[in-house]
Amino acid sequence: MEGGSARDLRRAAARFRGPPALPRLWFFTDPERTPRPWEIAATLPAGAAVVFRHFGAADRSAVGRRLQRVCARRRLKLLIGADPSLATIVRAAGVHLPERMAADAVALKTARPDWIVSVAAHGATAPIAGADALVLSPIYPSRSASAGKPLGLATAARIARAVNTPIIALGGVKAAHMRDLANAGFAGVAGIDLFVG
Repeated sequence: MEGGSARDLRRAAARFRGPPALPRLWFFTDPERTPRPWEIAATLPAGAAVVFRHFGAADRSAVGRRLQRVCARRRLKLLIGADPSLATIVRAAGVHLPERMAADAVALKTARPDWIVSVAAHGATAPIAGADALVLSPIYPSRSASAGKPLGLATAARIARAVNTPIIALGGVKAAHMRDLANAGFAGVAGIDLFVG
């Protein structure tokens, strides 16, 4: 775990302020970089979120169920990326929507008020009806193949402070960044490498 032990991450995450039910730490799975995401989920501190991004994998139901068992045991929140049907099947805590599906957030939240509904955001953004959180990226240079030019802390902080919806920072986030991100008004942090050794 790049950020250190679960205890270290939990302590660092305590600096962030947001709604009590909203996780401060978000682990995003990646088929290439985290082929066995349940192993990483088993190391996360209680209260963290796991966002399972399956990208249509044939074994998505089996992996989703396996992740849900680990999340239930560890008291983590499992969100399913871009797949409300799978979220229902595996009894996930919610969904994470790509920016192109942002308009679906209000219908999902209306149908499932118990779910956490997060939406990806890139660059300047506005509140999205139905979204419990926006995941803003990339903040810093990232190894992700889909990451664009980093926003930088100053620009990202302006966005975070201008929007009433809680903002989660994603993209090249390291444990060393967490104090600055908390001070900048973010509600939490997300990543892959943050949780991978």
